[in-house]
Amino acid sequence: QVQVAESGGGLVQAGGSLRLSCAASVRTFSIYAMGWFRQAPGKEREFVAAFTLSGNTYYADSVKGRFTISRDNAKNTVYLQMNSLKPEDTAVYYCAAARGYSDYALAGEYKYWGQGTQVTVSS
Repeated sequence: QVQVAESGGGLVQAGGSLRLSCAASVRTFSIYAMGWFRQAPGKEREFVAAFTLSGNTYYADSVKGRFTISRDNAKNTVYLQMNSLKPEDTAVYYCAAARGYSDYALAGEYKYWGQGTQVTVSS
């Protein structure tokens, strides 16, 4: 059983930065592809960023150039550095893990999910 837990959310002004962390309780973290998703009130969960098993990173167009996903396998942790935050980035951010997937942007491809961390960006 894999457990993932997000941290680092909070309230920030527009233009500010936050770094989210996601710690995974798993023996071999490196065999899991990781992703970040977010869900705003009244909206469906949407893809934010992914770090694939081959080491590639992918981003939603809405965050490209502002967000960076990274991972530290020695710490079983994946990060999401968020810069130049906008009010429309306000959402609950979820970390997810998968042994593999055919489409990194589909939430259904991920088997393990955290409880989420709230990010609120004020204007």
